[in-house]
Amino acid sequence: MLVDHLKPPYYAVIFSTLMSDDIEGYAVTAERMEQLAKQQKGYLGIESARSEIGITVSYWESLEAITAWKNNVEHTEVRLVGREKWYQKYQLRICKVERGYGFEK
Repeated sequence: MLVDHLKPPYYAVIFSTLMSDDIEGYAVTAERMEQLAKQQKGYLGIESARSEIGITVSYWESLEAITAWKNNVEHTEVRLVGREKWYQKYQLRICKVERGYGFEK
């Protein structure tokens, strides 16, 4: 589902990944992280797609909210597992969204 209700300015965290061959437990953990993120102060929404490259974009009210999510204990533990087991490579980018528009039929 596309997140289309946000009013700028807000922040986007873009998480791009290449998976390793060992993805046991990944789907369940990814779902848990999404549910946990939704409980965080300042969380606005998420969009995700996976093919050869996975891209997840989460939306946040502020840089402070992003930092609080990064420092969440459970999220920190899962990031370590991701580096050790699930991800061959990843890139994280944090962007300020100053304008947005879209189209819908």
